[in-house]
Amino acid sequence: MFGPAFVAAVAYVDPGNFATNFAGGARFGYRLMWVVLLANLMAMPIQYLSAKLGIVTGMSLPRACRERFGKPVAYGLWVQAEIIAMATDLAEFVGAALGLNLLFGVPPTVAALITAVVAFAVLGLQSRGARRFEIAIISLLVIILAGFLYETLRVGPDARGALAGLVPSFSGPDSVLLAVGIVGATAMPHAIYLHSALTARRVPWADDGERRSILRFEKYDVIIALGVAGLINMAMLAVAAKLFAGAPVPVTTIEGAHAGMGALIGGGAALAFAVALLASGISSSSVGTFAGQVVMEGFIVRRIPLVVRRAVTMAPAIVLLAAGIDPTAALVISQVLLSFGIPFALIPLVMITGSRDVMGGHANGRWMTALMAVITAIIVGLNLYLLFRQFAG
Repeated sequence: MFGPAFVAAVAYVDPGNFATNFAGGARFGYRLMWVVLLANLMAMPIQYLSAKLGIVTGMSLPRACRERFGKPVAYGLWVQAEIIAMATDLAEFVGAALGLNLLFGVPPTVAALITAVVAFAVLGLQSRGARRFEIAIISLLVIILAGFLYETLRVGPDARGALAGLVPSFSGPDSVLLAVGIVGATAMPHAIYLHSALTARRVPWADDGERRSILRFEKYDVIIALGVAGLINMAMLAVAAKLFAGAPVPVTTIEGAHAGMGALIGGGAALAFAVALLASGISSSSVGTFAGQVVMEGFIVRRIPLVVRRAVTMAPAIVLLAAGIDPTAALVISQVLLSFGIPFALIPLVMITGSRDVMGGHANGRWMTALMAVITAIIVGLNLYLLFRQFAG
């Protein structure tokens, strides 16, 4: 059973997380460490419910929405999910392109095309079995973890400051807005859709006892995978806090963080950062394309060649890079667009997994229903607040 949650966990360490975590550490030190921890803790029950839906019903969340809510609603959900897929690819392509640019000086547009080819090759492993694809994604996740483990050991963050950062507090309205961005971008729509598809009919079960055993193993999968993602995110913020908090020249971009690492602690740290960013972009781009197929097949029972899907969803990213738009600004744009899609994935998930008609005896209990109601309200509310602040100027 181990593997699906690690594929979904890639969404929680994508290039958008690099941008928000480094911005948080550089601007406010360790103060927002508790926000990163809270965001990753909230992700665990969300991803577990998605996995549970697949195990219990044998359906992905998009397919369950079609069965539960009917074709008109399913088509509407599909349209918004495809728009969100483009925003997802924007963050992932920009991140990988930045990684190639920082490592080898590849022009951004060319780097995006290279990313498309490499990500498609990784995704092509699925034709040889889901396990090979999972192993490739897990390997890339390990590269990201290793990169930030090295950064953490090299920089040596202040343990006392990091612990103090776990106590909830803010430092003015700007820190509140950044905290909203970190928490609001926690639940990635494509990760919620995909996780249910990864667990559906993965391991056959003969009776309810075996199904409960599978659900128990999937809990461990989620806790370990999301725990690793949480450690990576906290390491990002801690490294940025130690190196850049209070610096005379503020670090506001990923390129600035890379240059600052090279200047302050040497080329090895800068190299590790760029490699981790590249691994993040490639892995999340592959997973995002896979999720797009799940969305289309589930909502409207259609499939298109992966090459076509890849070309359509990556087009906005290539246009933005070719136009010379600042990559970090493009990442921020993508996160704002992604926030539109979160309620359309999270609310149906909670409704369907709480239904005894669909889940039988595995429907959410009162405590889980209450917890998910709180988490959903927090995430949706914070995203609405983030959108209001973005558009209100």
